[in-house]
Amino acid sequence: MDLSRAAAEAADATDPLAGFRARFTGTDDDGPDRLLYLDGNSLGRLPRETPAAVARAVEQEWGQGLVGSWRDWVQQSGRIGDVLAEGVLGARPGEVLVGDTTSVDLYKLLVAAADARPGRDVLVCCADDFPTDRYIVAGVAPARGMTVREVEAHIDTGLELDVLARALDERVAVVVLSQVAYRSGALVDIAEVTRLAREAGALVVWDLSHAAGAVPADLTAAGADLAVGCTYKYLNGGPGSPAFLYVRRELQEQLRQPIWGWFGQRDQFAMGTAYDPADGVDRFAVGTPPVLAMAAVEVGARLSAEAGIERLAAKGRALTELVIALADEWLGGHGVAVASPREPARRGSHVSLAHPQAWQLTQALIDRGVVPDFRTPDRLRLGPAPLYTRFVDVWDAMDRLRTVLGDRSHESYPTERSRVT
Repeated sequence: MDLSRAAAEAADATDPLAGFRARFTGTDDDGPDRLLYLDGNSLGRLPRETPAAVARAVEQEWGQGLVGSWRDWVQQSGRIGDVLAEGVLGARPGEVLVGDTTSVDLYKLLVAAADARPGRDVLVCCADDFPTDRYIVAGVAPARGMTVREVEAHIDTGLELDVLARALDERVAVVVLSQVAYRSGALVDIAEVTRLAREAGALVVWDLSHAAGAVPADLTAAGADLAVGCTYKYLNGGPGSPAFLYVRRELQEQLRQPIWGWFGQRDQFAMGTAYDPADGVDRFAVGTPPVLAMAAVEVGARLSAEAGIERLAAKGRALTELVIALADEWLGGHGVAVASPREPARRGSHVSLAHPQAWQLTQALIDRGVVPDFRTPDRLRLGPAPLYTRFVDVWDAMDRLRTVLGDRSHESYPTERSRVT
């Protein structure tokens, strides 16, 4: 592999997604000291179309249309859901809904799935999964007289399928897993896990937060049951933007979600005295959706759908391969180790690097115009986003990291424990 900067420039010149970069703010500067943003797996950049879309929702739809704009707004959740279903998630129309937070959506689907497996008293989750997912599982279990069975996963290489298989038996009602591990980027095979769970009679709820917009989920082809995910990472919906949920069409009429709100009611404006869930995926709605925030989500969702998930995934693999190759070539002598799966098929679109002073390295890089993030215990996480990150951006960021390690300037920064918060 040619690791020269010229090779990175050549890769950018032939990148089929290159044109999307100009559709995001903050990408105009081409100078040597420009900001190198490698935290797209935490918060995506602002699409240039988003301010106008939000302003239109505020000034025209709200300001002029007033309550009459609800004729359009009530369709928002399903309309954006269909964009994500067909363009990003490999699902069918009418299977995805946008509106609540990831945590609320996970709670709804987990409880609904547990109710659909009466007589089973175990919930399975991964011990190394994102904290919110584990907290929600831990909260639901005792409230329903169930227990939690946590499966171990390697901090760098992720969950092994044989470990999961040993945890599945006739007591398991629901499995909760992330497609991409938040710390290492380790990728789990949705189809294979679904097969294992189905053989045991269990349902699976997937968290696609670190995958959607960067890694194909192929939910229909995989036979996936249920899924949730955020929209503010690779989908560029903005900070705190509403999440999505997915319910396989064949399950929709079987499940009854636990939060009975008027947007999930069959005839919501009849204001009936009894709750009667709507048909299809609409029954998983709850209350009034955040209309203004949804306007931003729709822009990001349509950008990702336009780019195409296969092209996004291919570029994501290439960008992370470059991170790993440069880390091996330049950083091994400085005590840096790759802490993500090396096989592209087992990795999402971010890479973690292990170093005893990862916190200090993170702060030193930020001060030098590189934005990564830190994850415990000692991981520097780099998330190049395929829609707007270039190969030269990765090369230059790794070069600045090499310089910081070489001059040991990170050592002047306080440790995480001693920092002022």
